[in-house]
Amino acid sequence: MGGIKTSIARKVAMALSGLFLVLFLLQHFTINFTSVVSPDTFNEISHFMGTNFLVQAILQPILIFGVIFHFVMGFILEAKNRSARSVKYGVFKGNANSSWLSRNMLISGAVVLAFLGLHFYDFWVHEMQVKYLEGDLSGLNQAGEFRYYEETVAKFAGQPIRVGLYVLAFVFLMMHLLHGFASSFQTMGVNNKYSPAIKKFTKAFAIVIPLGFVFIAIFHFINN
Repeated sequence: MGGIKTSIARKVAMALSGLFLVLFLLQHFTINFTSVVSPDTFNEISHFMGTNFLVQAILQPILIFGVIFHFVMGFILEAKNRSARSVKYGVFKGNANSSWLSRNMLISGAVVLAFLGLHFYDFWVHEMQVKYLEGDLSGLNQAGEFRYYEETVAKFAGQPIRVGLYVLAFVFLMMHLLHGFASSFQTMGVNNKYSPAIKKFTKAFAIVIPLGFVFIAIFHFINN
C-alpha cells in the first residue's frame, strides 16, 4: 500500500509541477508576443522583470527549481514504470495500448530540456553576465535606449539555424503538452462535467502557444 501511495504522490507532484510550468509558459509567451506588437512595451516589461527583486530573488529560483524538478521526476517515473512492467506488450498495437504521445513523453521532454539549455544560454546567461558580472542594471545600450528588444531580435535576424532549432523545439513542446497538459488534470482527479471542456482547452493551448512562439521567432527572422 505504501508503494501505491508513493507512486500516486510522484504522479501528483509531476502534475503540479507541470501545471506550474504551463502558467510560466503562458506568462513568457505573453511578454514575448509584445515584441511583435510593441517593442517599447516589450522593453519596459523586460526591464521590470529583469530588475524587480521579487521576480529575480524569489520567482526566478522557484522557476528554475520547478523546471529541474519536473524533468527529474519525469525520468524517475519513466524508470519506475519500466521496472514495474513484468509483462511487455507482445505485439505492438499502436493506440490500442497507448498513444504515441504518451509512450514518447520522455523523448519530447528531453528535446524540450535540451532547448531550454539553448534558451538559457541565449538569454539568461547573458543577462546574468551583464547585470551581475558587469554590474550594469540600467538595461540601456550605448545609445541610452533599452537593449532588450534589439538583443532579442539579434538572436533571430539572419540566424536560420537557430530559428530552425527553435521551431523544432516548439514542435516537440506541442507534442509534450498535447498529452501532458490534459493528463495533469486527470492525475489531479478532475473528472466531472467540465472535463470535456478542459480537454478541449488543454488541446487548444498545446497547439496555439507553441505555434505562437514559432511565429515570434519567424517574424523576427523575416522582418529584421
